Amino acid sequence: MFRNVAELIEIAESKNKRISEIMIEQEMEFTGKSREEIIAQMDKNLEIMEQAVARGLEGVRSVSGLTGGDAVLLQRYIEKGNFLTGKNILDAVSKAVATNEVNAAMGTICATPTAGSAGVVPGTLFAVKDVLNPTREEMIQFLFTSGAFGFVVANNASISGAAGGCQAEVGSASGMAAAAIVEMAGGTPDQSAQAMAITLKNMLGLVCDPVAGLVEVPCVKRNAMGAANAMVAADMALAGIKSTIPCDEVIDAMYKIGQTMPTALKETAQGGLAATPTGRELEAKIFGVSLQKGD
Repeated sequence: MFRNVAELIEIAESKNKRISEIMIEQEMEFTGKSREEIIAQMDKNLEIMEQAVARGLEGVRSVSGLTGGDAVLLQRYIEKGNFLTGKNILDAVSKAVATNEVNAAMGTICATPTAGSAGVVPGTLFAVKDVLNPTREEMIQFLFTSGAFGFVVANNASISGAAGGCQAEVGSASGMAAAAIVEMAGGTPDQSAQAMAITLKNMLGLVCDPVAGLVEVPCVKRNAMGAANAMVAADMALAGIKSTIPCDEVIDAMYKIGQTMPTALKETAQGGLAATPTGRELEAKIFGVSLQKGD
């Protein structure tokens, strides 16, 4: 069993196997289940992700009214063809937003690694699907690869916004996605680790400040940026660019930053965007609470 990214890469390289395969073998050892059972469960997760993306792209709205419809707007924008970035990145962004809009609308999603960061992995997966044309098996492997890196983060740092801020949620999800994209694109295990490190480095210190305490604002749009971050980092790693700071040290840095982050910036809705005048007004409107003087 691997405990950190360095061990994961060493095992993958020494056995000449993909990271996804190492994760499958670890799951077999840990759960006692057969390979077929483990893959079947991940296939169900993939199906849930597919359904969430599809539903979000049809257009949904949350009960609070804070979020909804942005995934559709992005797809319409892509169709016009006059975008400034790139079609693949915008497609990933749109599908990440779609998933999180479904989450905000009380729909079914897969927590990857949390509900608040559930859009990044499927958003990028279904965007690169149209470019790389993977088999169903390869799409399932994508999820095992992302899960391997999520496993390391969860056991050495945190994937909880309440414990480590949004860097631990969307930051981790973005790194997981970047690593999986690299493997699907034919990159090496080390390049997957480099992609994870590059991604997470650029999300260190990201606070968790949900307006009105709801997983909507700014969560949905942070998933959008997390997806874009993952796509760019994957390309950088595939180009041969390396992170100066090793992946495990980046994860450790995230953990320590989370430990020193003020409580007001860790999912309490007491600081950041949640504490802005507009944030407080929205909270009062949603919950029918009168704002006190000085709030």
